[in-house]
This record gives sequence, C-alpha cells and structure tokens, in this order.
Amino acid sequence: MATSPCSSSGVSSSSSSGLGADAGLEIRTRSVEQTLVPLVSQITTLINHKDKPKRSDKTLQAIQRVGQAVNLAVGRFVTVGEAIANENHELKEEMSVACIEARRAGETIAQLTDVASLDHPESDSHITIFTDKTGVVKAARLLLSSVTKVLVLADRIVIKQIITSRNKVLATMEQLEKVSSFQEFVQIFSQFGNEMVEFAHLTGDRQNDLKDEKKKARMAASRAVLEKCTMMLLTASKTCLRHPDCESARINKDGVFHRMRLALEQVIEIVTDSRPNGESEMAPISIYSGIKEFKNKVEGLRENLYFLSKENLSTMLEVILEHTEDFTDSAYTSHEHREHILELSKQAKMELEQLVSVWMQAQNQKTKDLMEDLEVAILKTCQCMNELKREVHSAATSLAADLIKYHTDHMVLKALKITGVEGNLEAVAEYTCKLSEQKEQLVEMCRLLRHVSGTEPLEITCIHAEDTFQVTGPQIISAAETLALHPSSKIAKENLEVFCEAWESQLSDMSLLLREINDVFEGRRGEKRVYLSLPRPGKHNANLKALKPVKLDSEEQAKIAKLGLELHLLTSDVDSETEKWEDQENEIVQHGQGMSSMAYSMYLFTRGEGLLKTTQDLFHQAEIFATEGTKLASALHALSDQVRDDDKPLLLLEAEKLISMCKQLQATAKASAQGKSATFTKVDACILKTRNVMTLLCQLLPLCCKLLRKNKVGNGCLKSAPPWKEDRIRTGTNARTPERRVDTFGIKSLENHVTNMTFLESK
Repeated sequence: MATSPCSSSGVSSSSSSGLGADAGLEIRTRSVEQTLVPLVSQITTLINHKDKPKRSDKTLQAIQRVGQAVNLAVGRFVTVGEAIANENHELKEEMSVACIEARRAGETIAQLTDVASLDHPESDSHITIFTDKTGVVKAARLLLSSVTKVLVLADRIVIKQIITSRNKVLATMEQLEKVSSFQEFVQIFSQFGNEMVEFAHLTGDRQNDLKDEKKKARMAASRAVLEKCTMMLLTASKTCLRHPDCESARINKDGVFHRMRLALEQVIEIVTDSRPNGESEMAPISIYSGIKEFKNKVEGLRENLYFLSKENLSTMLEVILEHTEDFTDSAYTSHEHREHILELSKQAKMELEQLVSVWMQAQNQKTKDLMEDLEVAILKTCQCMNELKREVHSAATSLAADLIKYHTDHMVLKALKITGVEGNLEAVAEYTCKLSEQKEQLVEMCRLLRHVSGTEPLEITCIHAEDTFQVTGPQIISAAETLALHPSSKIAKENLEVFCEAWESQLSDMSLLLREINDVFEGRRGEKRVYLSLPRPGKHNANLKALKPVKLDSEEQAKIAKLGLELHLLTSDVDSETEKWEDQENEIVQHGQGMSSMAYSMYLFTRGEGLLKTTQDLFHQAEIFATEGTKLASALHALSDQVRDDDKPLLLLEAEKLISMCKQLQATAKASAQGKSATFTKVDACILKTRNVMTLLCQLLPLCCKLLRKNKVGNGCLKSAPPWKEDRIRTGTNARTPERRVDTFGIKSLENHVTNMTFLESK
C-alpha cells in the first residue's frame, strides 16, 4: 500500500480570542500539543490586554516582557526547525518557509508590544498593540500557524522513520521466507531481530505520544502481535528448514508470516491515519455504546422536542436489539440469561412506543401534564435500557469467568504435546478437534465481552483477543501435526511449545481483561488493587508500610521503556549462557536462572505487564533480586576454594564486585521515596542497577564455565551442542507464581547460538 506521511498531524484548535491555526492542520500527538500550549497561553494574554482601558506602568512592562519572551522562544524554536530542515532535504523548502514566517511573526509581536518606555502607548506616532489592534491578532495567527507547520513537518519525519523501519523489516522477512539453509537463516534472522528492536523503539514512542486512546489501543495490539510472532517466526521457520517436505510445517510458517504482515500494515495505517484504497474504518458497534447513544438522545427530549425524528429513535433501538441476538443466538448463553434478555428487549419496544406517543402529543400541545408524562416515559425507557445493559453484562462476564476457569488447566494442550511426541496421529486428531471446540468457545466469549467492554480501548483489546484465539488455534494444530509426523524432532517439539505458550498467555490475559471490564461497569476503573499472588512489600519492610502502591503512567513507561528493553536483552543473554551448562543443578546456574527470571518480571513491569503491578511490587522484587545476587556471590567464593591459586584472584574480584552492586541495589530499593517524581526516579534507579548486575552476570557465567572446564570441577559445564532452549517455562524464586515467557526480541542470544546452529542437522 502506498502511504503518505503528509497527513500525520496538524492543528485544529482555537481560543476564545479568535485565534486559530490552519483548518487543515489537526494535532494528533501529545508532543505537538504540549509544545503549543505555552505559546497559545502567552499570546492569549497579549490579545486579552489589547482592549483593556486601564494601562498602568506595571501592565505595560508585563506586556513588553511577554512579547519579548514570545520572540525569544520563537527564535530558539526556529533554530531547531532550521537544523531539522538541513538534515532532511525533502522537507527543507516547506520547513524553511514555515521557519521564516514564524521568525517574522515573533519579531512583529515584539515590536507591537514594545510599549513600556512610551509615555503614550496609544499614540499614532508609534504603532503598538494598542494602536494596531488587528495587527497583533494577525501576527498571532501567523505565529501559531507557522509554528504548528514546523511541528507537523517534524512529526512527518518521525512517521517517515517508522515507515522506513517497517519497509526494512518487510524486506528482511521476504529474505527469511526464501532461505534454504540454516546458516543463511541465522544470519538473516539476526539482522531481522535488530530491525524489529528498532521498529519496537519507534512504534513504542509513537504509541505513547498518540492522543487518541482508540488508536493507542490498536497500536498496542499490533505491537503485541509482532512481539509474540517474532519467536513464532523463528521456531516455525526452523521447523520448516528441518522438515522441508512437511506440508503442516509449511502451513504453520506461512500463517506466522501472514499475521506479521497484517500487524505491520495496521501500524502504518495508525501512524499515517490512512487505510488501503481510501476506505473508511468501520468498527462494529457494541451494545454498550449503542445504549449510551440511545439514552443521550432520549434524555435530550427534555431540552428539545424537535431535534430528532421518531423514526431515528426507533432505528437506534432496532440496531441495539439486533446486537442482543448475539447473546440470544449463542449456544453458550444460559437459558435464564436468554429469557431475561428477550423479555427486556420486548419491554424496551413497549417503553419506546409509549415515549413516542407522549412525545408526539407534547409537540402539538406543551401542557404541564403532558410534560410530566414525557418525563415519566423518559425515565422508564432509560431504566429499561439500564436493565438490559446489566443483563447482557452479566451474561458475558459469567460465561467468561466460567470458561477461563474451566480451561486454565490446559489439559488439551498438554495432551497434544504428549501424543505428538508419541507420534500418535489418531490421538492428535482427536485432541485437535477438542482444541477447535475450545477455540470456538473462547472466540464467542471475546465477541460477547466486546459488547459490554464499556470503552473503545477495551473493545479493541477484546477484538485483538478474538483474533489471537482464532489464529493461534489452527497454528497449534499444524504444529502438533508436524510433531506427530516427526516425533523425534526437537525443533518440532519446541515449535509446538511456543504456540501453546502464546495460547496460554492470551488466556491468562483474559482474566485481567475481564477484571477491567467489571471495573468499568462498576465505576471502579483506576482503583488500585492488591494482588495477593505477590508477597506484599508492607509485610516485609517497615519502611514501606505507609507508602501507597502506585503504577507508572503511560508517559513514565515510555521514558523507562528503552532501559527495560536492554534488561530484556540481558535476560536472553543470561538464558543463553545457562543453557550451555550440562549440570543444570549447579548452584551457580540455579542462582543465575532465578535472577534472570526476576529481571524479566521487572522488564515486563516497564511495559505495564506481568505480575508486578505497582512500584512497591517492583521495589520488593529488586530486594529479592539483590539477595539472590548475594547468594550467587557466596557460591562464587565456594568455587574459588576449588580452583587453582592463579585463578582465585579474578574470581574473588568479580564476586566482590557483585556483592557491592547488590548492596547498592538493596539500599536503593529500601530507600524512602515520597511523591510521584521521587518514586519514578527510584524506579529508574532500581531498573538501572538491576541492568548493571545482569551485565556482570553475563560476564560471570562464561568465566565460571571456563574455570570449571579448566579445573575439571564437578560434572562438567557445557553441553556438547545445545542449539536452542527447549523448555521455556520460567519459575521465579521466593515462591512466586511461575511465569511463562517467550523470548521475542532477544537478538543477542540468537547471535550467541549461531555457532551451534549447524548441530541441528545431527539432532
């Protein structure tokens, strides 16, 4: 699709003073909006003073200061704009014109407000804000328009970067589809991974900058697909390379590539605010939004009896009742809920008939009695719609709660893995039928939840969940069939595991989504929850008892996202190193794996995901992480007693480094932090110090391996040729709930595996 960044963002804003930028410009990002706010405020101050009769010396000085401040700010702003123009030749002409206009307007405002030194500022001999009242308004309009153009042009550069990054990803994907050797695949996939990291950075920043919550939710859904599909693409491609004649393996791989392309396309649609072939986006209407709009129209009759027709109101109700058929026709809706919904639908029609009758009479004769009857009819109609809304909410959420609870044991997935390894094609076929039934149930659950989600972002989340189950189900089936055909294939087994994890992860996410939907319905949205699945910080640390647990907002998450991604990459590196150990029970490996698991939880926190829900959860996790690091240091001391004397100093030095860094992290995590800014600074420091410890751990693990091999201590350290991780179930220490994770953007770990890739052929 040909996309143009030209329509990215612009301004459509005006103030009471009559100021307004170009009508064709619309602000779509927070960064552009926040840059304009102070300028609009200063200019509005000037405009509001031009007609005031009283002009004291203090007022005149204030006006002059504001005018000078505006001119200086515009000058600095234009300097940046000109630098951007010089770096981007395709926008240089437009940017230069906008910068010249802005500078000229700023200078004009400075001249018009140069009034403090004049005895008679309203004298015609000197043109000022008071003698040329229209001049300052024109200059202000030109200034706002030109500054906005500069911002919009700068925003187009950001959009161009995202499009360029997407194009690089697509080009590399095409190469990945065509490779026929493992060596070539690994080289290209390493490049692909780095390109995906760049794309993740750019789109993550854009997501947090978007003003439209609906677009932000769509962007989040697309980015989630890309992140999960990156690992799927890896294992599905490897399986295809290992079994090139297997049809189910090819189908499995093609499905991943297709889904990634769709997600990449949607990101560009959101960023450029365009759709293929110019078609408009037709989002399905939910029952909640339909009822809300219907009630607004009905209640509007109190103010105006003539603003809409009875046919219009009847059509709106018909649309709502058509959507309730999604519930009444569903095989998964209980008999009781179905009967109540049908009964309330019938009642809603009757209430509307009564309302229309009184409404028509009131239009002809506006008596007191008729207006009272109209008020009663309005109240009864709205009450009936509220009861209908409550009933469909109950039907959807009770079904969702039952299905989530019933399927959390993942018995079908476990059976598919077992029968696949056994090569039992008949049993695999039986369980794939059961998985298809489960998929239909979960897809129906998502459709019904969308109707009662309450907000557009939650609606989009429901649609994303529906798509995920719809797509992942068949992919699990093709992966299971491949394993059944090649039961001894380790890569086919790993591939099935990855797709099963994606299914389990989405089902787990449904519990959180259901909770949010209930929060919106009950008016509790934004309320802080206590997650009892985690050790509560207040029970373990007296210093934290008085602190209120808080979450990071979207802007704070954006600031810390890059640091979190670095932490993610380090966990991949540590995993890569621990996989090389033959003795997985070795104390050093155990501590390393535990620290990696906790660091991964902290990375998820920076994305607003995972089990760490509040800053206090993070700080407590950081303390446990530091304690685990101290235990690892003790294990290093024990190892130093078993190695040769010339190896001891280096090992002891690294152990002391680790102890020092863990103490610093523990002190930071325990330190008191009052207020939003201080809390965020503490979060940033904890993540940074955790990253530093993980960097040291990446160096320690290969060093210990080398010393063990050199001194032949224990059972040996390196596996002969471990190509890829097989079991990706991560279990944290300190009795935390086990977390499943899929290694998505862990590019460095992929590079570490390059040398071992050829061993797949012999497995």
